[in-house]
Amino acid sequence: MGVTVLQPYPVENKSGAQTIEFLLKRVVALGAVPAGQFLVDCETYSSNPQLGPPKTVHILHNSEQPASVFSILDTGNKQIPLVTDGLFDLLMTRITPAYTSKKQTKIESKGQRFEFGDFVIKLGSVTMSQNFKGVLVEVEYRPCLVPVSCWELMREFLQGFLGSNVSNSMPAYFTQRSSINPNHSKANEIYQPIDTINQYLEHFTNYRKQTMAPVGARP
Repeated sequence: MGVTVLQPYPVENKSGAQTIEFLLKRVVALGAVPAGQFLVDCETYSSNPQLGPPKTVHILHNSEQPASVFSILDTGNKQIPLVTDGLFDLLMTRITPAYTSKKQTKIESKGQRFEFGDFVIKLGSVTMSQNFKGVLVEVEYRPCLVPVSCWELMREFLQGFLGSNVSNSMPAYFTQRSSINPNHSKANEIYQPIDTINQYLEHFTNYRKQTMAPVGARP
């Protein structure tokens, strides 16, 4: 696994399906080869208020790591990540009195996966409770493990088929302070699968917060 950047793509005057089709044509024009499907989903659980200060647990799955369950405990002050096996899903169903699932906010990004040389490209249609919310494009550069070492290359590649929607600046996620070395940012750390999960959670949270009517139409 290499460094991954998650980029939202605006849906303007098109349906979700039309936007994905537009991006698909651009990706194919690059010479990218279809390489199956992908899915990233997120279900959120809230703690019982009678048990103390409110806490939230986000449970995410990524088809790239099918044997792993990613959970992120949000205490309000900090987020604590945990990577476990599939039994963690069963555990969450057993502690229903303590944590309750917000079924109406379950969200996922899924779609086609492509390979282009050292890059993996994923075009994701984001839905929440079967309602279309937006489009996320995931690009992974497999030979590199440190974001700061390959951002310029990834930026150029992303802008090549997403245009000016991609900023020249590194995504905000990578500019956050490192939890290992506070003097460095995440851009200087070795990239881990949980970093991809954190990026998805960040964007999923933004989509959930949208109070306006969904952008575009259902795919």
